[in-house]
Amino acid sequence: MGNEELKEIAGHLRFEAVRMIYQGKDGHPGPALGIADIVTTLYFDEMNIDPENPKWEDRDRFILSKGHACPIYYAALSERGYFGKKVKEYKLRALGSKFQGHPVMNKTEGVDMTSGSLGNGLSIACGMAIAGKYNKKDYNVFVIVGDGEIQEGIIWEGANTAASKKLDNLILFVDKNNWQSGGAVSDTIGSNNVKEKFEAFNWHVQEIDGHNIDEIKKAIALAKSKKGMPSAIICNTIKGKGLDFMENNNLWHKGVPTDDQYAIAVKVLGGAK
Repeated sequence: MGNEELKEIAGHLRFEAVRMIYQGKDGHPGPALGIADIVTTLYFDEMNIDPENPKWEDRDRFILSKGHACPIYYAALSERGYFGKKVKEYKLRALGSKFQGHPVMNKTEGVDMTSGSLGNGLSIACGMAIAGKYNKKDYNVFVIVGDGEIQEGIIWEGANTAASKKLDNLILFVDKNNWQSGGAVSDTIGSNNVKEKFEAFNWHVQEIDGHNIDEIKKAIALAKSKKGMPSAIICNTIKGKGLDFMENNNLWHKGVPTDDQYAIAVKVLGGAK
């Protein structure tokens, strides 16, 4: 799919994420909007999937380890046809809804792994990638983690395992927006030197603009060409990307737009289609 078309889809998914948060009166818009371009590239250009057969054993796998960013995930799944007709009202985070505040694999079609307890996604992805190798499957496993999330020790246990098992069917995206729920990442761990850390664990590492569709595509292609080692793609992103009043404003880690702010989102992002 062409880059301009993907950019248009990413903008629409951003609107859908804001819409479901506005309607549901709860959610995490900043993290969701920040990874829209990555999710769009994966679901509309890269991944080998079949929305009519979500459990197809040869499909590529995806884990949103930073599960609170799920509104953009749900929007992508809806747009790709996993729920039949496009969802008019998600009832995000409502009791009994299939669209919970973190993805649930046994509740929502297309979700490969329940996530939200931060740090677990990479280790689970290692298991999926190992299973693929063992069963002689050629699928890839894609994961998105946050740069705040990678302070969790289990991330580095997973990184060590992935390198030792030479999991070249595993591609990790780090959403490096320099924020976490409590504030700036630099205030927590100092230097946010993600690239150097993964290189020290013997990963193939690239650093790109996480909002540049062309860079995302090229980085995935290069990662898939590297044999004998897992790949990390460090994506420099802007939290809340797409709406000026949200961009790089950590107050929007979690929050609900007012009526006036929602009207701005409709105007800027194009509204429902």
